[in-house]
Amino acid sequence: MNVMGDKATLFETGRFVQPSGEEPTRDEAAEAAEEARHRLQAEAGDVESMSVLGALLLRRGDLDGAEPQLRAATSAGDRAAANNLGVLLHQRGYPDEAAGWWRIAAVAGSAAAAHALGRYHRERGDEPAAEYWLRQSAEQGHALGAYALADLLEHRGDPGAGRWMRAAAERGHREAAYRLARALDRRSTGPEGEAGGDNGVAAGMEAETETEEAEQWYRQAAARGHRRAALHLGAILEKRGALKEAGRWYLTSAKDGEARAACALGFLLRDAGDTESAAVWWLRAAQDGDGNAANALGALHAERGETQTAERWYRAALDAGDDNGAYNLGLLCAEQGRTAQAEQWYRRAAYAGHREAANALAILLLQVGDTSGAEPWFSKAAEAGSVDAAFNLGILYAGRGEDRVALRCYERAAAAGHTEAALQVGIARLREGDEAAAERHLRCAAGGGSAEAAYRLAAVLDARRPAVSEHELGESSLNVKTECEEWYERAASQGHRRAQVRVGMLAAARGDVVEAARWYRAAAEAGSRNGAFNLGLLLAREGSEPEAAVWWERAADAGHGRAALRLALVYARRGELAVGQQWADRAVALGPAEVTERAERLRDALREELSA
Repeated sequence: MNVMGDKATLFETGRFVQPSGEEPTRDEAAEAAEEARHRLQAEAGDVESMSVLGALLLRRGDLDGAEPQLRAATSAGDRAAANNLGVLLHQRGYPDEAAGWWRIAAVAGSAAAAHALGRYHRERGDEPAAEYWLRQSAEQGHALGAYALADLLEHRGDPGAGRWMRAAAERGHREAAYRLARALDRRSTGPEGEAGGDNGVAAGMEAETETEEAEQWYRQAAARGHRRAALHLGAILEKRGALKEAGRWYLTSAKDGEARAACALGFLLRDAGDTESAAVWWLRAAQDGDGNAANALGALHAERGETQTAERWYRAALDAGDDNGAYNLGLLCAEQGRTAQAEQWYRRAAYAGHREAANALAILLLQVGDTSGAEPWFSKAAEAGSVDAAFNLGILYAGRGEDRVALRCYERAAAAGHTEAALQVGIARLREGDEAAAERHLRCAAGGGSAEAAYRLAAVLDARRPAVSEHELGESSLNVKTECEEWYERAASQGHRRAQVRVGMLAAARGDVVEAARWYRAAAEAGSRNGAFNLGLLLAREGSEPEAAVWWERAADAGHGRAALRLALVYARRGELAVGQQWADRAVALGPAEVTERAERLRDALREELSA
């Protein structure tokens, strides 16, 4: 029992009480003069001076000098001396005798002695006696007594613990302030990590209030030097976006030896672009056993191509109990083509419950053709919450033709925000004719950056547009872009070839030839045969038939029947009948039906002309 841990309440004379966490500021000369004065008065028989002198010597660690003074003052009825004599005897290794003197002081009204006596009984398993004396101390306003009582009641699950923890915090006990903040913090986030833990506006408001109160208690504890409180306060501020203040509290906590704060400070510095300083703090945290910091150092060295150093830090993270170390070692080995070793590390992390390692292991097994081995790992990762694994499991089932099972997997991943999964659900709903559900999922996927989803969403919206009669078309309507065109353009700007062609067509319909040509050319250069054909049409209309023929030839070589027919006509008009006949033959073969029919008539005419 360390009853001397807080100098604020050790000595019962008001003259020696110091604010919590602060040290006396008087110089040694003043203290020596005071000690000499009390010694003279004690020798003259002054009981109060005996008590004060004993306390001074006890604080200095001079137990032999303090004991006779404290015993003399205790014999004269000084309760502070009785309490301090109990402290002295406890330090000498006589706890039972110490308890006897604490009882005398506590009965006389000493809150500090009641606290010490309560802790004495608790250490011996006598909780009823402990509660009695701790309650006596707490009710007299003793901060340590209130905290010890709260700790005892909390251990028993007594709801009254919170009241006394708050009382201790309000009286300046920093650990009580920290624990109160943690309780409020956990209550505000709920069991599932969601604000309030319940539904409803009232619950949300209550959670917000508790979060604000938690921050205040963290601040109080951190200001008194509680390093974990400073860490949590920094995390709250970082989440809010107050990065400078967060960094200051992380720094305070890190300097006091909190490895997690040093690690968090490293990430804050890295995000600010100062990787060198980040590495310094990560190194400090990693050397103190922080696995997250060791992983961060490993990743930093891996980015620099220093794979051996990276591997060393990943192993250090693993030794610190961080399963991410094994996962990162697997990634490192996979990048280097060391597949067997990668599989071993993935397995180690996956067996430890690392969901992304389970997903990576399944992918690795799938790549070597072990589908049956991959499936259970995808399932395990998906059940653990891996969105990518749920999507990959959907791909696996779809490849087997189990479309309904695949769709359920896609829906699960889409519900968690997976863009490609939302696209697959949207496509499935379109196939089923559920346009409303399809649109909802396509919007999610398109908003997440899927070019294919943006194109398909645009197509759905495009199909809904009412046909506009020619007499209704005016300059204003032609120049206003619809939502579907905006989605086409988003997909086109991401390199989607069909969207580029469609944007070009819409621009041409507006009469914007330059814009249409730009999009057709982009699609054509990316390999779109429709883009090449339409670009040729545009160029031909503008009088550039030779260049148009170049693009039609590219389209025809890619299998575009109409482009082949156009080339046949071009060469026929030039008088190059044999070449025209060749392109007509290509057009007949490529189709579609109407092109085949026209190309056959042209071919027959060219054949007759050549044979005439």
